This record gives sequence, structure tokens and C-alpha cells, in this order.
Amino acid sequence: MSLVDGAILASLYMVGIALLMSLYRLLKGPSLPDRILALDTLYINTIAGLILFGMQLRSAIYFEAALIIAMLGFVGTVMLSKYVLRRDIVE
Repeated sequence: MSLVDGAILASLYMVGIALLMSLYRLLKGPSLPDRILALDTLYINTIAGLILFGMQLRSAIYFEAALIIAMLGFVGTVMLSKYVLRRDIVE
């Protein structure tokens, strides 16, 4: 195992821990904005995990999946934030 492979593996473990902490905050968040922020953090951690996994397997398909999750995560966060502010998504 090279130094780069070890760094990728260690980073995957750290991202996994961050995913678990984000999931905990999503389930136990004290308020709705905290849960929306936890969901956004969960998207970001998932993207990081997919990119690291793609680097470990040396496959480009995981980068495309991460890009799709990034786009959907952004749209989802905007829609949820708009709903919290106005209680209406469609204007």
C-alpha cells in the first residue's frame, strides 16, 4: 500500500465519521433550520466519500455520481430553505 492509498483510506474513515455525525444531527436536530443544515452537510460528506471512493478504485463513474448528487443537493437545500421562509415553494 502506497502513501496515497493510506491517505485515501484514512480520509474515507474520517468522512464516514462525519456522515454519522451529520445523520445524528439530522435525526436529533433541535429545530428545522438545524436539520436543513445537517442535510446539506450530509450531501457534502456524501460527495466527498464518493470522490474518495472513486480515487481508491480509479474509476471515473463515481465522479459523475458525485456531480449529480451535488446538483440535486443544491436544489433540495434551496427548496427546503424557501419552504421554511415562506411556507410555500411555488410563487
